[in-house]
Amino acid sequence: MSEEKLSVFPMGEKNDAYARYFVGQSYLKMLTTEGVAIGNVTFEPGCRNNWHIHHQGGQILLVTGGRGYYQEWGKPARELNAGDVVNIPPEVKHWHGAAPDSWFAHLAVEVPAAGASNEWLEPVTDAEYGNLK
Repeated sequence: MSEEKLSVFPMGEKNDAYARYFVGQSYLKMLTTEGVAIGNVTFEPGCRNNWHIHHQGGQILLVTGGRGYYQEWGKPARELNAGDVVNIPPEVKHWHGAAPDSWFAHLAVEVPAAGASNEWLEPVTDAEYGNLK
């Protein structure tokens, strides 16, 4: 699947502002920042974000295209495909990103909460990523 057909939402520009929190190239298009922040995040094949935690509010992922993964700390990774929804509770260490052989896109919905913040942690190692099926 080509990146142009991943989503009805625009792909956005290279995600340079958050590049230090990703292995590989991602793209970001904020769809809205009013009330509830929603961003269209697109990952090139093999791209994934670092382990991270959403404090207070959590996050919801709405997968729009491609194939990717979501993994919580201490649990096996879950394959994601278009139409999948991931509800990420606050305070859960996790990562998400593309499969090695596929582009991947999701809408990232930040759940509003007083004092909400993100804590970026260590990268997902090549060894961890290489164990995905």
